[in-house]
Amino acid sequence: MADLEWLHFAAAKIDMENVEEKYIDMENPNRSRGRTPKKDSDSNLLMHELIRIVAEVYHNTDEIKATATELSLPPNKVKKLLITGKVLSYPETEQIQALLRQGKTMEEIQAIMDLSYSAINTYLPYSKGSYKLSEVSQNAERVRRYQERKQTVDKMKEACTEENLWKCIIAFQNYPFYTASGLPFTYNLKIGRNGEYTKELFIDRRENSKSLAWSSVRIAFERALEKKDTVFDRPKAVADVRGVSYSYSLLWRFGVIRVPEDVEMKLRGKKR
Repeated sequence: MADLEWLHFAAAKIDMENVEEKYIDMENPNRSRGRTPKKDSDSNLLMHELIRIVAEVYHNTDEIKATATELSLPPNKVKKLLITGKVLSYPETEQIQALLRQGKTMEEIQAIMDLSYSAINTYLPYSKGSYKLSEVSQNAERVRRYQERKQTVDKMKEACTEENLWKCIIAFQNYPFYTASGLPFTYNLKIGRNGEYTKELFIDRRENSKSLAWSSVRIAFERALEKKDTVFDRPKAVADVRGVSYSYSLLWRFGVIRVPEDVEMKLRGKKR
């Protein structure tokens, strides 16, 4: 499956000398190339913002896979962005950079380090100006969605109201959730004839799809607030209503309920 590749590192299509030249540009940012076009400046700004957000999520999750899930990015991209932002460092990165400074070609580095071209690529930071504006813009949309979700959860933590719950429901459409038993699911809302979202969540699971009424989510929410100091070890401890296994995951992610550590691992999609 094709993914976003800002550095033009497509293995079968790129000229190795161009890769080495781009690395030299990164190592020597003061090389004169004239005035930076506005579109390049825009892509640089978007890339810096993406790196900042990825670093923020990584500091919260302390895991590349969880960061990738949160932002809908491939794990290798997250790793590369964290290297670029100097959040992570690897001995392989330093060795590759040292070999490039010595004038080694990528073919020579592959032989010296016994690594594939794609593996070497994952250890190198992105170089300035080597990513396309159109591709970075797609990731800017991911950043926007993350910020919107974060804001709605922050508001929910400040005030657990039905209004803020609905805002969270809207913001977290197509977000990768997991049930307490570890089953993945997402949901989306449909827009009615009046141009507003209908009060029904359409759950999409790997095996099948089903709907979850807003009223069921609201009941679970109200029951949770009645027992706000409780650590809920299973969905039905919140409320015995239809679809509570999904509501349980939503309420945890929105910061409404607390769950035991082993349950939280499953809700995060982690396996022991």
